[in-house]
Amino acid sequence: MDYTVLIISTLFALVGAVWGGIAVSRGDSSRPAIAIRGTLACMLFAFVFQLFFLKLRGDLRGACPLRDLGEILAFLAWALTVFYLLVGRSYRLSILGLFTAPVVFVFQAVALFMPGLMVENPVRGDGVDAWRELHSAVSVLAYGAFALAAVAGLMFLLLDHLLKEHHLRSGLFRNLPPARELLLVVKRLLWMGMALLSVGLGAGWMMPHKGAWQHFVAAIVVWLCYGVLLAVLQWRGVTGRRLSLLSVSLFILSLVVFGLV
Repeated sequence: MDYTVLIISTLFALVGAVWGGIAVSRGDSSRPAIAIRGTLACMLFAFVFQLFFLKLRGDLRGACPLRDLGEILAFLAWALTVFYLLVGRSYRLSILGLFTAPVVFVFQAVALFMPGLMVENPVRGDGVDAWRELHSAVSVLAYGAFALAAVAGLMFLLLDHLLKEHHLRSGLFRNLPPARELLLVVKRLLWMGMALLSVGLGAGWMMPHKGAWQHFVAAIVVWLCYGVLLAVLQWRGVTGRRLSLLSVSLFILSLVVFGLV
C-alpha cells in the first residue's frame, strides 16, 4: 500500500513537469499561466500523497521514516515540495514548479525502483530517541531548502544563458522571473537551510551515537561549506552566477551525506 501511494505521488510530479514544460515551451502567451496553475495543482496532489506515504511508513517503523536511503529520498522530495509550495507562491515564483517537479520525480523514482534502497518489510523499532528523530527530520528539511536553492540557482543560470545567447523570444525566457528575484530566493533559502541544519546538528550532538560518527561528521562538513559560502556572501559579496553555481555544486556534494547513513 505504501509503495502504491508513493507511485501515485511520483506520477503527479511527472505529469506536472511534462504538462508545464510543454505548454511554456510553445510560447503561447495564454498557456504559461494555465500550465503553471496546472503544475501547482499536480504538486499539491503529489504533496498530499507524500504525506500519506510518510504516515504509512512511519506507522510501520514506529518512528520518523528515515531509516533507509529510499525513505530519506522520499522525505527529501517531500521537504523540497514543502519549500516550493511556500516560496513559489510567496515570491510569485510559481514557474519554479516546472523545475521542482522533475527533481521530485527523480528522487521518488530512484527511491522506488533502485534495488535495495527501500526495505520492503521494515522492522518496527523497540523505542524512539527524541534527539535522533529531531536530528533526522530537521536535517532533511534543511536539505529540502538547499535543494530548492539549487533549483532556483539553475533557473538563474538558464536565464543568464538565454540572455547571453539572445534567446529573448522563447516562451521560457518570457516566463522566467527576474534575475534579482531568483537571487533573492537563493539567498533566503540558503539561510533557511543553514538555520535548520544548525538545529539538526545540535540535536545530533545530543543523541547517542554508539560509535557511528560518519553521518554526523559529514553533516558538519556540509554545514561548514554552506557557512563559508554565506559568510563570504554576507561580508564580501558573490556574483549571481557564482552564487548559483556554488548552490548547485554544494547541494550535489552534500548528497554524499546520505550515502554515509
